[in-house]
Amino acid sequence: MTLRISSPVTGSVVALSAVPDPVFAQAMVGPGLAVQPAAVAADVLSPIDGTVVTLHPHAFVVAAESGQAVLVHLGIDTVKMKGESFTLHVVKGETVRAGQRIIGWDPGSVEAIGYSSVCPVIALDAQSSELADVRPDGDVKAGQTLFVWHP
Repeated sequence: MTLRISSPVTGSVVALSAVPDPVFAQAMVGPGLAVQPAAVAADVLSPIDGTVVTLHPHAFVVAAESGQAVLVHLGIDTVKMKGESFTLHVVKGETVRAGQRIIGWDPGSVEAIGYSSVCPVIALDAQSSELADVRPDGDVKAGQTLFVWHP
């Protein structure tokens, strides 16, 4: 099923290869893009319609009915924050719509303690050849399309 993946945050699109973490930069978990968010407190939105199958304060996975799943990771090394500065708005197993708020956070507080606030958006278990209409580097608003996934 063709799936439109929207940006979970407002900011600037950056290539996955620019993410300061080799697991994301080398697309070990899947291809995608990253968004450098504006450094203001905001809600992180679901990139697709689906079910929240994994939920942590710093990351979540939403799976579509087709089985395709998208990982959104809020910053790098933010697992070390143990949930501080993150607010969950949904529970694991909840059905969500694209654009629905999932987590509240403040990228500025992440950067203030020395972590990167960049947000990888990953098409899990996909091949890079399955992604199309990939948004070029530049500004993006939450809810705008980042890429289209054709499995």
